[in-house]
Amino acid sequence: MIPLPDHPGSPADRSGGIAAHRAFGTWSPDHPAAMVFLPLGLSVTPVAFAASTGKSTAFPAGPDLRLGSRSVEAARIEAGMTHAGTVLDWQWDKPDPFTAQGRWTTRAHGEWGLRFWVCLALGAPAGCQWRWDTTAGAAMIRIGHRWGVVAPDPAPLMVTGHADLDGLTDELEARGYFFLESRKHAAPLLALRFNLEEAASARFGFAVGDDLDETLARARQPDRPATLPGQTGAGAGALDAVRDVIGWNTLFDPVNRRPYTGLSRNWTTAKFGGFGVWLNDVLFNALLASTLEPEVARDNLLAVIAGATPQGNLPCLLTGNDAWIDRSQPPIAAFVLAMHVARWPDPALVARVLPVLLRGWDWWWRMRDPDGTGMVRYGTSDIGNGLYRGTKLGAKDESAMDNSPVHDQATLDPATGLLDSYDVGLNALLALEGEMLGDLLAAQGRMEQASAVRAKADALKDAIRTRLWDPARRVFANRLLDGRFVDSLAPTSFYPMIAGIPTPEQIDGLMVHLHDPAGFGGPARLPSVRRDDPAFGDQVYWRGRVWPPMNWFTWAGLRRMDRATEAAALASESHALFYGPWEANRHAAENFAPGPEYPAIQPDTDTFYSWSALMPAMAVAEVADVTPWEGFSLSNGNDVTLGPVATPCGMCTVDVAGGVLRLLREGSTLLETDIRGRFTHVRIDRDRLHLTLPRDAAAGYIRVDRRKTAMAQQGDGPLKTATDGAILILHTADVTDDATRRIDVVFA
Repeated sequence: MIPLPDHPGSPADRSGGIAAHRAFGTWSPDHPAAMVFLPLGLSVTPVAFAASTGKSTAFPAGPDLRLGSRSVEAARIEAGMTHAGTVLDWQWDKPDPFTAQGRWTTRAHGEWGLRFWVCLALGAPAGCQWRWDTTAGAAMIRIGHRWGVVAPDPAPLMVTGHADLDGLTDELEARGYFFLESRKHAAPLLALRFNLEEAASARFGFAVGDDLDETLARARQPDRPATLPGQTGAGAGALDAVRDVIGWNTLFDPVNRRPYTGLSRNWTTAKFGGFGVWLNDVLFNALLASTLEPEVARDNLLAVIAGATPQGNLPCLLTGNDAWIDRSQPPIAAFVLAMHVARWPDPALVARVLPVLLRGWDWWWRMRDPDGTGMVRYGTSDIGNGLYRGTKLGAKDESAMDNSPVHDQATLDPATGLLDSYDVGLNALLALEGEMLGDLLAAQGRMEQASAVRAKADALKDAIRTRLWDPARRVFANRLLDGRFVDSLAPTSFYPMIAGIPTPEQIDGLMVHLHDPAGFGGPARLPSVRRDDPAFGDQVYWRGRVWPPMNWFTWAGLRRMDRATEAAALASESHALFYGPWEANRHAAENFAPGPEYPAIQPDTDTFYSWSALMPAMAVAEVADVTPWEGFSLSNGNDVTLGPVATPCGMCTVDVAGGVLRLLREGSTLLETDIRGRFTHVRIDRDRLHLTLPRDAAAGYIRVDRRKTAMAQQGDGPLKTATDGAILILHTADVTDDATRRIDVVFA
């Protein structure tokens, strides 16, 4: 469990001032199904004991706990629990910020229900005790002016007291289910015990408040189940998967006392010593969370910048056991920040994060291009004592593609600590980082600094376009210092697209590699190395498997380069590749098999890994997205319902049915149109509408919130409106360029 506050009798807030709507949550790194009220350190953890085996469990992350549907902010949580053949369906709802409602139902009995205990283990801060009130039929605790109450229905068969959770589980295994001597009405950990003969199903309320009677009444109120955001129709289940994966892996870091989204609960507990910030993983978590819950995205961005070194880099890895401060990972933080604030404008967050990212930008040029060549290389600096520091493996770790064959021909220069290879993926993402830093600086009015950063990024783009393009193979490739192109190719060859680098001729060459069945085409895309590469047969980690970040960056590049057909195909295939193991076993795999002849899950593959949600996230973004190059975009195509999802217009739902797209917010229609295709740069203000029509748009209408129109214009010409001014009749047959696709409307 999370170490609890050591201030008995006071309402000391251990949550760092977390927003009230997130105070109740599954914050424990060790026990995902436990509900914790973070500000007070109060918790309710399900514990089971089976007499048939004499074993107890508090349901840690693992195969006995099936992580079901849940919202990111814990408004609704569903889990399946298995112990000794007994299967329980467990559910939490949060009808308001200070009330959680739990219940269980027995799905299958592994033994006589009399001999199977279900216990609600009530945890408290050090020095505090829960008290069972027989008259009230509830457990109570007071911390400062606050009350905590747990009210079960039916009443427990027995209430026992223990020093901690281990004390309860140890007693169950040592003494069995008939032991009575631990019965108490007050203890630091109070266990409300039920058996499945008397309580095959039960419910309970867990409430916090300032008045005992009011809090007790709230704990006893009827259940109010919450609804969950989701996606049906096209890309069905995609938003649901993003929601569930980020929700379950968001927890509280007990070492640094902060919330963040971990890589996976398995890694956090077993490998990392309490917490683990692997740089790009946590940044991807911020990107994913931004579509649903801004606070979670913000937490992840802040967790990353908190580790910034005096040298200037963001560390590759920080855990409870180790610190890889000698290296970083490909720079994507400014891009993630720009994507986040496009959905959730936050000048204070930008002001806090941007100085750290600018120091990181300078670090890459100072430490990874010491000779001023205009491109950077991966390396390991003479700083700290992290595992693999000073080795080629350490330098490869900086790429986040540890054993990729694109590194095989490179050697480490011990004098500089750098590989003798210019990596196309690294340089492309650094160019994108510079572009985004320039945009963020410009938004702050720092135009001179923005111009300098943009100029450096533009020079890097030119270098990639000319020096890392292999004309013989018609592809971007890593290049050794001696001028030879590296033999192996990875999907990083497509990364220049996300920075807007390739010429039209280069795009044509890349598309050949993208579709080549001996390259990156084939039955499951994108393999992490070409299928005809000798390393592909290894099928070990980055040598052949399909990795979500590679698919996502390639897809985003296709969208930026206006290759909509290829982008949609990759998004659909990625979602399908993810959804098979997700639907069958609730596996959100760290990586995927590049074809049916390979094992879906390898022994070293984590099965509930956060960045796995990048695969369905593409299917979400194909319906509605926000990017620096397309602004807010909406697609009117196949029937779909998506949302609520974060947009510049707020939390909205996109509904497409019968060729009509509706954008809704809290039940009201903001925008309606029967024009098919992808709208970009959508902006709906109080008095103005702006958007760019899809390419090849046919004539149709746009209705905006039933408002009358004062002026409507397409390109440089006026638009007709219906007699009530509410409908714009678009004559789109003459749409020939970007200018004539622009729509501007001023409302009366």
